[in-house]
Amino acid sequence: MSVDPAVVPLALYLHFPWCVAKCPYCDFNSHGLRGAVPEDAYVDSLIRDLAFELEQAEMRPITSIFMGGGTPSLFSGRAIARVLEAFAAKLNFAPDIEITLEANPGTVDAANFRDYHAAGVNRLSIGVQSLDDAMLKRLGRIHGQGDVLRTVEIARNAGFDNLNLDLMYALPQQSEAEAEADLRAAIALAPEHLSYYQLTLEPNTEFAARPPTLPDDDSAWAMQLAGQALLADAGYAQYEVSAYAQAGRQCRHNRNYWQFGDYLGIGAGAHGKRSASDGIERRARHKLPRSYQAGAGTATAVQEQRTLETADLPFEFMMNALRLNEGFTAALFEARTGLPMSTIEPKLAKLAKRGLIEQVDGHTRPTSLGRAHLNTLVAEFL
Repeated sequence: MSVDPAVVPLALYLHFPWCVAKCPYCDFNSHGLRGAVPEDAYVDSLIRDLAFELEQAEMRPITSIFMGGGTPSLFSGRAIARVLEAFAAKLNFAPDIEITLEANPGTVDAANFRDYHAAGVNRLSIGVQSLDDAMLKRLGRIHGQGDVLRTVEIARNAGFDNLNLDLMYALPQQSEAEAEADLRAAIALAPEHLSYYQLTLEPNTEFAARPPTLPDDDSAWAMQLAGQALLADAGYAQYEVSAYAQAGRQCRHNRNYWQFGDYLGIGAGAHGKRSASDGIERRARHKLPRSYQAGAGTATAVQEQRTLETADLPFEFMMNALRLNEGFTAALFEARTGLPMSTIEPKLAKLAKRGLIEQVDGHTRPTSLGRAHLNTLVAEFL
């Protein structure tokens, strides 16, 4: 078997690498600003990089775009419009394309939000993290609760009817009651989507070097269970490990990742995945903005490129698909990996006996026990 790229959805990720300040828990490719955002020069780099990457697109429909960072909302509405216009002229945007832009409440301008919407952005993902001023201070955030409320109001007034709020729990010195109050405050803002996830200490971050006092594992687990119940009661269905949505409001772009779809990665540090009849390829751009911009439009912007080994494909697929509550079908596994389902059936049988996976309506999915031990479950496919 082989993969037919024509049946694999193709998305686009654009990375904007600058932030006002680097947060102590953040391990994303973000860089604190020293002076003004070089938006014209960086947009030029993105456009050059796309020209180099066009062959990868093969004029397949682009189902979604995600502009992440860093802080894309540091860029003006004019700059975002220029990016989208240039990319729309070269790519085949699907008629119902989902276009998401990440925004931080400390970098919000009402005119920019109106311009983002006019440019075609139809979904905002707002990095709230907490609505408790004391927690935000411990997290090193540059905004407060008032900024969050103002950002949501500005977004609604600008015409956005699809908002995601990022919210974390198990924050430094956070109690279970404080975590619940935080989540209730976020729900009260009535976003269409909530990303609710546990703060973890990632390598090469300030928090990893100087760890704050975090809730113990039992408290963090209690926060997770209470949060899941509260979100369900409020009409948010969990569809992925940390993703909850109102009906019809799941994030199409992230679902493409979790279903092992393809995506172009444009921008400093951006990653891409491309399926072809002769294998599945991954690419990564240079992380440092200066190095990336110097090479944009040529192969020198690519820091890493590799074709996945056939033996690694089951793990690569499961690492994504098993994050979804619904799991996956045999048809999806075969279409995305080019491997027959028989490749993994012995391991699936073993995991089913251990109570970690189950078969429901043609889907292979984690059980509640499997979701609680997802890393162990996925590691079986290494």
